[in-house]
Amino acid sequence: MKPRSEIRGTLRTDDKIRWDEAPGLMPYDTAISRMNAEVAAIGTGASELIWLVQHPPIYTAGTSAKAADLVDASRFPVYETGRGGQYTYHGPGQRVAYVMLDLKKRGNDVRRFVAGLEDVIIITLAEFNIIGERREDRVGVWVRRGEREDKIAALGIRVRKGVTFHGLSVNLSPDLSHFGGIVPCGVTEHGVTSFADLGKNTTMAELDLALKSSFSKIFGEIALV
Repeated sequence: MKPRSEIRGTLRTDDKIRWDEAPGLMPYDTAISRMNAEVAAIGTGASELIWLVQHPPIYTAGTSAKAADLVDASRFPVYETGRGGQYTYHGPGQRVAYVMLDLKKRGNDVRRFVAGLEDVIIITLAEFNIIGERREDRVGVWVRRGEREDKIAALGIRVRKGVTFHGLSVNLSPDLSHFGGIVPCGVTEHGVTSFADLGKNTTMAELDLALKSSFSKIFGEIALV
């Protein structure tokens, strides 16, 4: 099996992707309800959507989550979710991008799609002089910190009838101590970082603009909702 970094094949189409940025903090239940509705509509021909949100502090459990990795269940609400992966944290200062695309039009290759999401993050980070790297033995994007490396962005996806949902999260300026209630993504030997932790005074608006440009390079033309 080829490493994700060597997977080839286009993810682009000629169709415009809707782009929506939610203000404030989006309740997780509300986000799930909209995603389910959008995925159903896209499956019957509606235009695709990339939706950017921030959540209040929560933990979410993917399909591979292990009970032992939930260190403090009383700290924040915990949501079971159908996405792949293990436990992760969402909260203020973290940009979550829910990516709802018709994979049938885009090569129908889940591994290529995951590699494409990693490419989006790596290209975005480079705009701010942050070197992000993928690792073949663990999903996400990582930053070298001397002798260690820390995770700056996480991925977790699900595919229903050929349509993707859930997506990625990028740590801009979240409270990194909030990750202490879980073992993030089941990885104990590495930590987490953020733009702010790396000394970058980037705004959410600047990050969103860079993400929009990066998504358009990998997946095609973007149109505002």
